[in-house]
Amino acid sequence: MSASAQIIEAAWLSRPSPEVAPDLLGCWVVRQLPNGQLVRGLIVETEAYAPDDPACHAYRRKTQRNAVMFGPPGFAYIYRIYGIYHCFNVVTDVDGRASAVLIRALALPGQPMRAAAGPGKLCLALELETSLSGIPLTAASELWLEHRLETEALDLIQTTRIGLSQGVEIPWRWYIKAHPAVSKF
Repeated sequence: MSASAQIIEAAWLSRPSPEVAPDLLGCWVVRQLPNGQLVRGLIVETEAYAPDDPACHAYRRKTQRNAVMFGPPGFAYIYRIYGIYHCFNVVTDVDGRASAVLIRALALPGQPMRAAAGPGKLCLALELETSLSGIPLTAASELWLEHRLETEALDLIQTTRIGLSQGVEIPWRWYIKAHPAVSKF
């Protein structure tokens, strides 16, 4: 963790996911790899998922896979898709109300610009897998979030989510305009 960075606390995430998702743009995901190396990625793209949303994993009911989404805010929800890729989500809202923000893309300083341009690439770059699902996003953890350092407003685009079969019309995807690490424009 850098000396001037402020870790995002669970209380800040205790809001509905469509409010948190755009606010996470420009913030940082920090991962301490098993070898001790710290990897920091600038969040450039997010998607929100909420209880009444047919694309949300918790839409129908609570299961062993999605149970962490029903817990308190400030935890990682990591799941596998297509049997090979992982997706990293930040649990939001309040305890008992399933809500999360999918971190769709990061810019990783010192690495190729598109190294984490998409949820699967992001999880590969940060070595995130389902064994980390349910961990708290805190400094004591190997995965946490930090507020953005700059105070100027970001130029954001809001649009519909991608890669879904349900809830495709809901405009809960945000990204930093023209950023080269965004997964798809």
